[in-house]
Amino acid sequence: MGWHPVSLVAGGSRAMRSIVPGAALLAIAAGLGGAPSQTQAQTFPARPVRIVVGFGAGGGTDIAARVIAQRLSESFGSNFIVDNRPGASGNLAGDLVARAPADGHAMLMANSTIAIPSLIAKPLFDIRKDFLPLSLVALGPSVLVVHPSLPVKDLKGLIALARAKPGELSFGSGGIGNITHLAMELMIAQSGVRLVHVPYKGGAPSVVGLVSGEVATLFTAIPTALPMIKAGKMRAIAVSISKRNPALPEVPTMAEAGLPDYYAASWYGLLLPAGVPRPVVDALAREISGAMQTPAVRDSMIRQGFDPVGNSPEEFAGFIREELVRWEKVVRAAGIKPE
Repeated sequence: MGWHPVSLVAGGSRAMRSIVPGAALLAIAAGLGGAPSQTQAQTFPARPVRIVVGFGAGGGTDIAARVIAQRLSESFGSNFIVDNRPGASGNLAGDLVARAPADGHAMLMANSTIAIPSLIAKPLFDIRKDFLPLSLVALGPSVLVVHPSLPVKDLKGLIALARAKPGELSFGSGGIGNITHLAMELMIAQSGVRLVHVPYKGGAPSVVGLVSGEVATLFTAIPTALPMIKAGKMRAIAVSISKRNPALPEVPTMAEAGLPDYYAASWYGLLLPAGVPRPVVDALAREISGAMQTPAVRDSMIRQGFDPVGNSPEEFAGFIREELVRWEKVVRAAGIKPE
């Protein structure tokens, strides 16, 4: 299913946006004309803008939202407020924004989980129809680490050990369906090894599990792992995206380390309700892209383990399409059931 050109339609109910095909939407847009959209763009924002986060304060999604909210408040001279609405792995927040008026005054700071709809038994929204991708704000690469007692120093060594001991090595994750779980399932699928999954209730407990020796290996966020790596309590093997991380410049990527097709990233991006007028979308996208290029914002993001991006709505839409395909394959191959 393709992305409907809903950015051309000003307003409209969520139900209409969900069922009207793309060609019809183009016709509706042509009939409406461009004047109302231009007027809205000139007066935007007319009130404080909510950046809704589906997770609690202090996590990666919340941190990314607060960095960009501060910058947008300065750029537009109006308040951009982070609104934390945790619950159902971010789905409650997503539903709230999907139902919001399509005028740009509510947006969702989403993370990777929104691109894995097959893990939700009863989804509250359809990412393909109910949202307009605005900008990929940042990537949050994970790092593959092992317990220091494990006799391996690189990815090839880990794969060789796992093949020599099929089903004996365990890996931790932040929970079933968490990106740290799926990142390892992708590695398993590409390398053909057998590992035992030990899910924890969050990323931090999984790291404690590795340090204590309960599990042999895991993927985790770089900011979380960095102090433990420096203290020698875990060994970094590879980072999960296509370029090395400034915080761990000596650690190769998974592709460099032996799996050339490997890519898995936590990511943080802004979505609008479908139907926001294109001039408003363009104004927001322009400011976000500019913000992610400023030294202050980039330095802040990099210090916290993010890889700042800031791209166009079209580029972000293409990125999400790729993520939907990538993780659906992983979920199917791993036999993970929706909850």
